[in-house]
This record gives sequence, structure tokens and C-alpha cells, in this order.
Amino acid sequence: MHKIADIEIQHDIMLANRKLAKKNQKILDKANVFAVDFLGAIGSGKTSLIEKLIQEMDYPVAVIAGDVISKFDAGRFEKYDVPVIGLNTGKECHLDSHLVEHALHDLPLEEVDILFIENVGNLICPVDFDLGSHIRVVVISVSEGDDTVEKHPLIFKDADLVVINKVDIAAAVGADEDKMVGDVKKINPDVQVIKTSLKENKGLSQIIESLEKFMSE
Repeated sequence: MHKIADIEIQHDIMLANRKLAKKNQKILDKANVFAVDFLGAIGSGKTSLIEKLIQEMDYPVAVIAGDVISKFDAGRFEKYDVPVIGLNTGKECHLDSHLVEHALHDLPLEEVDILFIENVGNLICPVDFDLGSHIRVVVISVSEGDDTVEKHPLIFKDADLVVINKVDIAAAVGADEDKMVGDVKKINPDVQVIKTSLKENKGLSQIIESLEKFMSE
């Protein structure tokens, strides 16, 4: 019989990611760039929100667009004449700090005040992978169902801001937006929750105010 040996994996992927994330934040801090990691499922409105913020915020902006195939969302951001790096994750359902580190070296950080990082559309995979951003914004849509928060509690636990989007269609899809707010607060009592309809520009000014407050802290 062949002897089967147990192989101990010494390399802690999560620890390595955290170390790189700290390195990324040092790079950003040295350049005086405030970084925001946007998380949310496909169709939640992350891309549309970032587009609105690029247009409405009076700061030089750069964007990292992360996706399995990033050229589609990256192309949307490029239309606003801002620096954009697309990061293809291939089979991976999240960005990691190593990918972001490479992107930081390719961005003109000295010309930027804010970096928006659009993570891969997923409410599970990105949770444990810190990228070195200063805050995390979780975007969900009422069209995902008003039990979405209950089903994915971990992503809300460490969120710095939660956006509940598409509230203009809540009645049409049978979703209770106030329940979603309450569910977030049960998990993360101190987090700010903003209800939005990007189609109607509802809540956008509140998001901008919140981001500017984080930037000043």
C-alpha cells in the first residue's frame, strides 16, 4: 500500500491578504487618497451609484472596476474621463488586496482625492477580503427581496454605510424597505442606512454627505 501523507498548508492566505491590505492603505494614505470599497450583488446598482458620484462629487476621482470580466463596467466609467483600471478576477468571485496593489501602481494617485473600488457582484465572497480601503459601502436593492439582509448577515456586520436602492419599485416587487433597514440595524446598530432611488436621485445627496464626513474624519 502507498502511504498517504498529510500535507500541512503553512501559508495563511487570509493573513497574507490582511498584510497586503495594510500596505495598500499606507500607499493610499501617503498619496492622500480616500478609498471606498463598494460591495453588493449583481444588479444592486453599484455601477450606477459610482457613476452618479463621479458626476456629482467635486473631487478628482479614480475607479478600480473589479469583475470576472471587467471591461463592461470599466467602459462605463471611462466615459466620464476619469482614470480607470479594470481588474479581471477570472473564476474568483471577489477582489483581493494583491490585485488592488497592482492597480494602485498603475493609477495617477497624486492627481486623485477619491478612489472608488467596485468589487465583484456578490454578497458572500468579498466579506473576508480587506482591500485596504478606508470604508466599505454595501449596496442592496429591494428587487433582491426584503429577506436579503437576513440571508447575508456577515457583509453588513462590518459595513460603514449601507445603501438600500431602488426603493421606488419596492411596492411593485412586494418588498418592505423598512424591514430591510431594521434587519441591517439588528446586525450593525451604529451603521448609517440610506434608502435611495438612483433613477429619481433620491438619497444621493445623503450618500455624498456621508462620504464627505468619512473623508474629514
